[in-house]
Amino acid sequence: MNLPLSPLRFKERAARLFPNKVGVVCGDGRFTYREFAGRADRLSAALLRLGIGPGDRVAFFSLNCHRLLEAYYGVVQIGAILLPLNVRLAPADFVFILNDAGAGALFVEPDFLPVWRQIRGELKTVRRVILLADEAAGPAEADGNYETLIAREAAAPPPAAPPVGEDAVAELFYTSGTTGSPKGVMLTHRNLYLHAFNAALSLQYTDADIQVHTIPLFHVNGWGTPQFLTMVGGTHVMLRRFDPSDLCAVVQRERATRFFLVPTMANALLNTPGLERFDLASLRRVVVGGSPGAPALFQRLEERLGCLCHTGYGLSETTPILTMAVPQAHRPETGEARYRRLATTGQEVPGVELRVVDEQGRDVPQDEKTIGEIVVRGDAVMAGYWNQPEETARVIRDGWFHTGDMAVWDAERYVLIVDRKKDIIISGGENISSIEIENVLFTHPAVLESVVVSVPDEQWGEVPKAVVVIREGAAASEDEILAYCRERLARFKAPRSVDFVPALPKGGTGKILKREVRERYWASQAKRVH
Repeated sequence: MNLPLSPLRFKERAARLFPNKVGVVCGDGRFTYREFAGRADRLSAALLRLGIGPGDRVAFFSLNCHRLLEAYYGVVQIGAILLPLNVRLAPADFVFILNDAGAGALFVEPDFLPVWRQIRGELKTVRRVILLADEAAGPAEADGNYETLIAREAAAPPPAAPPVGEDAVAELFYTSGTTGSPKGVMLTHRNLYLHAFNAALSLQYTDADIQVHTIPLFHVNGWGTPQFLTMVGGTHVMLRRFDPSDLCAVVQRERATRFFLVPTMANALLNTPGLERFDLASLRRVVVGGSPGAPALFQRLEERLGCLCHTGYGLSETTPILTMAVPQAHRPETGEARYRRLATTGQEVPGVELRVVDEQGRDVPQDEKTIGEIVVRGDAVMAGYWNQPEETARVIRDGWFHTGDMAVWDAERYVLIVDRKKDIIISGGENISSIEIENVLFTHPAVLESVVVSVPDEQWGEVPKAVVVIREGAAASEDEILAYCRERLARFKAPRSVDFVPALPKGGTGKILKREVRERYWASQAKRVH
């Protein structure tokens, strides 16, 4: 017997097995899984009534909210494709994405109506606009209000909904476009279904878990949480915007067991005064992903939060989780060795095959020194880029997806990312990892945040520069920072200069936008070194 592999089965399972359990918490709203499933079904019926059907793209311009979580099921169960928008993009990016995807409907929160009004004249395909709010009616130019639309529908799967094949595209996520226009990553029902099992198994999720959605749902499939947490009957707690004090208050109130962070979020959490007043004893695990973190970061997190904290790694194109740096019971480690392990990129999760290869596609030695590119294959690798077969063929070659992440690995197949391919600094023929330097800077007591980029140099072609944010009330000079790095790094790896700035540019999850920083130093150059 073969049943289509689709995350829609997770919603149905949760409604059957956990009907009276609170499945979603959003502000003052609390929804059982029966209520959540019913609202998703009503959304499906409302979309069909609006003329949205199989294959149509439905965009959501929303922060973390129960309505967006409902769309992960209500949109896809009629065969339509969910397109969550990164709310931090520029108006021109929204125009490109909505037109490139050919979105037929747009659901928009009131906070973002000014942006929609600014761009609506440039949108070629959007024919329905619905307000995401509690009010009885939306603006005159909209097609209604979410709550009004779903209130008139039945809380049952719409009879007109066609069966959905497992290879159909369910979700479309646009990359940030660091090398040109954004690319739409196509995730299928099969991708999402199997990724949920891989993630839940490797992270040991159960119905006892209460997860705070710190990562925006519009970012990289919400790191898979909409599917795998629903699958096991855990509780979703929506956090609209990340604020360390708000997060801790929510953990205390809901007795949350888990949340995800990127390193800049973790750093902000550690540097927020007064967190000791919150009771965080319910926490069981915190995963840090998005970019590599220093071992010292994980030591501080575990000391502050009192739970297991480790790295996870993945990409939009892989649904996303590929690896986890979890401790192994058969090979226990303590002290500094343990924190170094927790900070590695980790080992591949079930369902993923991973290699580190040279430019000829050969595995590099597992010596923790030789750098290669991470390539993967598995059930959660995307179907391809929307309308970009050439780009798809460029990254999926010989049956392997090429991540663009450069790494080393060891005899136990633990991987450690040393840089993005484009961020490796090649100085006088030597490869220098900007991440290695950033990890050293993290341990300096005066440094709050930092990023290391290449800058032009007449003798060496390019050299590393540190761009640093100093902690409030602290002080450090350029000479002091440089000396600190030279004491802890090989001489050729140490930055040659330091710039102090009040803040660093960040993306939708708080991840530092290294490309924007680097561009400041290369804008006047006729060509880039690499």
